[in-house]
Amino acid sequence: MGKKRKVKKVVLDTNVILSALLFKGKLSKIVELWENGSFIPLISKEIFKELQRTLEYPKFHLTKNETFLVINDYILPYFEVVDVAEPLNNVCRDEDDDKFLSCAISGDSDLIVSGDMDLLSLKSYKDVKIITPSEFLSICKI
Repeated sequence: MGKKRKVKKVVLDTNVILSALLFKGKLSKIVELWENGSFIPLISKEIFKELQRTLEYPKFHLTKNETFLVINDYILPYFEVVDVAEPLNNVCRDEDDDKFLSCAISGDSDLIVSGDMDLLSLKSYKDVKIITPSEFLSICKI
């Protein structure tokens, strides 16, 4: 009998989520992966607020109803909400990115997937690896 594969807990940065959801590129495969349970995407209230705010940017041309549907159909059913008891501060070059580290640590995440150089330059934080979307897809054999 083979070992049961552990499903990884993964924090996706906001830009990765947006690219996966809104654009028909390679990153759209990430949506399929979270929908089929290949990994458990984690999200904190702070990341959720940023995602919701960003989806409302005029450049995405989404109506309020479309934004609601994206969140209801693609985020809420699949993402595990992490309660961040102790937010990290001043870890990342860009303090605004500390929320992804906080979510990963509080949620016992294996990975952070990001295209942001401020996060990627860390390479890892504690036991959490920080990788690019391409590296993530490679790990997932996509």
